[in-house]
Amino acid sequence: MNKGCLALVVGPSGAGKDSLLDSARAALAGDPGFVFVRREIPRPEDAGGEVHTAISRPTFEQRRDSGAYALSWDAHGLGYGIPATIEADLSAGRVVIANVSRGVLDEARGKYDRVAILSITVSPEILAARLRGRGRESEAEILGRLERAAAFSVTGADVIDIRNDGTLDQAVAAFVAALRGLRA
Repeated sequence: MNKGCLALVVGPSGAGKDSLLDSARAALAGDPGFVFVRREIPRPEDAGGEVHTAISRPTFEQRRDSGAYALSWDAHGLGYGIPATIEADLSAGRVVIANVSRGVLDEARGKYDRVAILSITVSPEILAARLRGRGRESEAEILGRLERAAAFSVTGADVIDIRNDGTLDQAVAAFVAALRGLRA
């Protein structure tokens, strides 16, 4: 039985998950009751985006197959792993925060006693502007992401919606308040 809470952050690309996670990590840095998971991803550490632990694809597959991950999935040609070391933090009563794919939500709900889903949402207009502003995707890719975002939905009593349409400070305040509310 886990005493802590696994806080899983989900949302479409461009919703601001990384910005919220980085800001919340800074805001809660002095509180040992919160642990921000560093995902293991088979891509270079300097590839841009989130801070992660870079590993090779064969190492990822070996670690996944040996049970070294609490949760793992493949997306966009990459593998993502949440280290099983989170179990010790959960047992110690900490809130463990991880950016995950919505595809692992049911697995997490079945595996852990306390799960909260922090669903980051943003209006289509703002999302389109953010995606175009990043300059990482073609217009066709952006339209595909917008289509997937329109279909993005998570439901359940454990879902906390965080709207990221306003300023970053507003969204961070709501995000951090939600995390603090998960303390046992």
